[in-house]
Amino acid sequence: MTAPTVTTAPAFRDRRPSRRVPTARVVLYCALVLGLLATLAPFAWMFLGSVKPTGEIVAHPSSWLPRSATLANFEQLLSKQNFGLYFLNSTLVAVACVLGNLLFCSMAGYAFAKIEFAGKRLLFGLVLTMLIIPGVTTFVPLFVLVSNMGLGNSYLGLVLPFLVTPFGVFIMRQFIRDIPDALVEAARLDGAGESRIFFRVILPLTRPALATLAILTFLAQWNNFLWPLVVAQTEDHYTLPVALALFSVGANGTNYGLLLAGAVTVVTPIILLFLALQRHFIQGVANTGIK
Repeated sequence: MTAPTVTTAPAFRDRRPSRRVPTARVVLYCALVLGLLATLAPFAWMFLGSVKPTGEIVAHPSSWLPRSATLANFEQLLSKQNFGLYFLNSTLVAVACVLGNLLFCSMAGYAFAKIEFAGKRLLFGLVLTMLIIPGVTTFVPLFVLVSNMGLGNSYLGLVLPFLVTPFGVFIMRQFIRDIPDALVEAARLDGAGESRIFFRVILPLTRPALATLAILTFLAQWNNFLWPLVVAQTEDHYTLPVALALFSVGANGTNYGLLLAGAVTVVTPIILLFLALQRHFIQGVANTGIK
């Protein structure tokens, strides 16, 4: 009698996906970390150097961490006469330029994106042409124009040339162009005028682009040095970059501790602004095609 054959079940194979990270991804992550460290290194040196005595900053070999941390640089910076006025001047100029760009650039962007008028393509071509013209080529004619208007050494002279920028018009036009035309046409059918459509329909939908424009404009005007240096002829109109450049240089050379403390003071508002608006900034950059 033949013994019955017993069939052996195949061994169970673990079909779970492997958790091994591809080598290419590891290399990519390492490259990103190195790039991040290279980007943050100057800022780390600036913040650490601002609490170092001048002797440690210029010492060779230098060290990253301060051997004897001190706030003397900030005390010296804040004790400078009219420092509060310089900070207020920078704030007023930057905020005024931001508000002007948010209003006028968005209005121009709406006109180029949603309104048909004669010469539209020609005018927008001129805006694009202004993007590729270096600012130094228009610096002298702009200064002569402002001086002839009697706006030299005034807050209006510091602000007026930057209330509208070609770059701001471009990014607002790119964002508003992607808003469905049906929304605008529906508002027009309901009897809404162009101004009501702009303020009630368009502006609420352009918050990411407005946040992007606000950050970029604030950054440019807060750090603007050459134009305030030329236009502001008295100390009561100096902005922070101009004041720091003048007060950080002494008879015996550059005061690096004071300069680093001033740089921290200038950079901190920009960092806080970006942290507050970073979500809208990233969304605005992605939707306006800025690379």
